[in-house]
Amino acid sequence: MGGFLDELGKKLAERWLSLLVLPGLLYLAVTAAAMILGHRHALDVSYLAARITAWTTTPAASGTGGQVVAVVATLAAAAGAGLATQGVGSAAERLILAADWRTWPTPLRQLAEQRVGRRHTRWTTAHTEYHRLYQQAEQDRRAGAPPDLEQRARRHAEYRKYTRICLEAPDRPTWSGDRINVAAVRLDRDLHVDLPTVWPYLWLHLADTTRAEIATTRTAVTRAANLIGWALLYLLLAGWWWPATLITLILATVARHRIRTTASTYALLLEAVTRLHLAGLANHLGIDTSGKTSAAVGQTLTHQLHTQPLPPTTDLSPGHDPSAPFPKGDHPAR
Repeated sequence: MGGFLDELGKKLAERWLSLLVLPGLLYLAVTAAAMILGHRHALDVSYLAARITAWTTTPAASGTGGQVVAVVATLAAAAGAGLATQGVGSAAERLILAADWRTWPTPLRQLAEQRVGRRHTRWTTAHTEYHRLYQQAEQDRRAGAPPDLEQRARRHAEYRKYTRICLEAPDRPTWSGDRINVAAVRLDRDLHVDLPTVWPYLWLHLADTTRAEIATTRTAVTRAANLIGWALLYLLLAGWWWPATLITLILATVARHRIRTTASTYALLLEAVTRLHLAGLANHLGIDTSGKTSAAVGQTLTHQLHTQPLPPTTDLSPGHDPSAPFPKGDHPAR
């Protein structure tokens, strides 16, 4: 037990150091440079070195007590900066994934609704044009006409246009939020699976290695969102030191790319794992899957795992079975 706690303590210390302290120390170093250099000496490295050398040779800074206090204060400030960015990152992640945008306060909800409408209009236009070109190509192929290379190029361009917006009809105000939502949309359409209902049970059914892979990918989404927090902190320094604006732009660009990449990978894993392990979960729960299509298994599984309050007219008198199934054909989860 002692060895386990020691190992756990080491891992926590490593995560604290890598996620909070080291980025925080870098931020404090840049902050110090910004305060010393200002706009006037923004890129003057020799001036910065001279000021730091002068400060380190002062009696207060060269004494042992002063050094200990400075180190402790620096580590605390670095950890505080890291915690601040995580808080900002959590808020940014919620806005970017936008899973609950319909419950946001009115101004934000209205802005999100307008953005969803614009994205949906653009997607519908490109999607319709792509299918028109696709059906025309199919008609030409059946008629024995030679392939039209120009038409094929247009068709591929329309395909790239609508898939850049979203792989399915947009339902969220952001690309990353829609990308994760696409997994639920496809599973519902293809397998009749309600992912929010089935996922907790499927998660417990998965092997440790599979869960670790999914958890790592999900953590990567959070870390990518935390970069937005760092970008905003560096933006605060722009008033004293103009190169901080460049750092902010770089961090924001990297954050956008990483959020999209990690969200796409996470969505792929959600969909792939559900498709691969759905039948195994059904068998584990005692559902007979022999001779059934995947859609039938998914609908049965969703129905069995879905719970909802009893109807107001339910007879709760002694002897009545409140767990009696819904009428045949009724599917409250859908």
